[in-house]
Amino acid sequence: MTRSAVDTIKGYFYQFDYSIKQIMELDTLDDHITVEHIEDVDIKSASETTAIQCKYYEKSEYNHSVIAQPIRYMLTHYMNIKNNATESYRYKLYGFYSKGQEKLALPITVDFLKSKFLTYTSNKVKHEHHIEKGATNDDLTNFIELLTIDINAQEYNEQVQSIIEIFTKQFNCNHFDAEHYFYNNALKVIKDISTKSDVTERLITKGDFLELINRKKLLFNHWFIEYKGLANYYRAIRKEYFTTLNTSPFDRFFLIDIDNNNYKRSELKELILILSNKWGKTTRRTPSPFCPYIYINNIAEVELIELKKEFERESFGFVDGYNFQGAEFNVKSILKQPFEFTNIKIKFVNHINELYLLLDKSNNTKEIYQFYYNEPFFSNTQSNVKEVQIQLTELIGIKEVI
Repeated sequence: MTRSAVDTIKGYFYQFDYSIKQIMELDTLDDHITVEHIEDVDIKSASETTAIQCKYYEKSEYNHSVIAQPIRYMLTHYMNIKNNATESYRYKLYGFYSKGQEKLALPITVDFLKSKFLTYTSNKVKHEHHIEKGATNDDLTNFIELLTIDINAQEYNEQVQSIIEIFTKQFNCNHFDAEHYFYNNALKVIKDISTKSDVTERLITKGDFLELINRKKLLFNHWFIEYKGLANYYRAIRKEYFTTLNTSPFDRFFLIDIDNNNYKRSELKELILILSNKWGKTTRRTPSPFCPYIYINNIAEVELIELKKEFERESFGFVDGYNFQGAEFNVKSILKQPFEFTNIKIKFVNHINELYLLLDKSNNTKEIYQFYYNEPFFSNTQSNVKEVQIQLTELIGIKEVI
């Protein structure tokens, strides 16, 4: 990716983040913002609407010409509605620049507004925007009273961290959850509504926004991955959930979704072996032996049989709750500790309904780690079970996480 492309993406993120921060700072659940495009935000309260231009120029020095065009757009809107507006409008220009902020002395005067922002040359023709729009000095004075210029905006990472701090307080959560759940979800919501062609679909209240982002599952949101970096994303999940799993003899259920269009048995086998080696202790010297439960979603029955055949040929021991041909599923059989068998490294769960039975009958501490492609395929009904839902796009991603 070129440097200019990285800068552009970072600018988009900055604008998305600003929208997130603005909606989280609204006073009431009924107040709302409208994401006009990926650059502009309208914030509406019960008393007025504030139209905001948000810009991020990390490598650019501030000059009056940089903000002149947005100010002309705002003046145009003000002149269009000044005599027949049904609501009160304010205007704000919010931007970050590498340096040069001292060039702008606030508050600005009418003469400064005219000379620095409204007068410009295009195609060798001089334009005076205030004259072209029929704005009097009184109009410009009133416009200045409604205009806020802030060219000392938060730096990119500073703004992100301030949003994460807001989420930790809003949802009473830790930094990881605030970033990987709620901020991740918030980015997706703002990005999705910004692409709507109908302006009414780009409007969202604070209450609706909170409801949409309050989802405790890890989304593989490409915008969040761009922000975080894929390797950092995997590393953070691994650190949060998968660094100390094998220290306690819990019943851990790994639920793995597969995509039959991109499925390779060798990749799945490798993943199962990693799960067995990392999160199972089955030697007789272990006081309370344990091994992971594996449920493979969307796998054909014939393929599951072939997978088990390969493990059997390789003397890799497993159980699945079926004690003999034609037998019914036996919960007690699969729940037995591994040392009661020979060389048991994995417990396969063949069907989703068997998973519910196991969770109901197990008296151990239970944890569920569900890896899914599009939507979670299992819904836990027990409040005392730890559950982690992680969206990924390929099996190799699970390997990187665990």
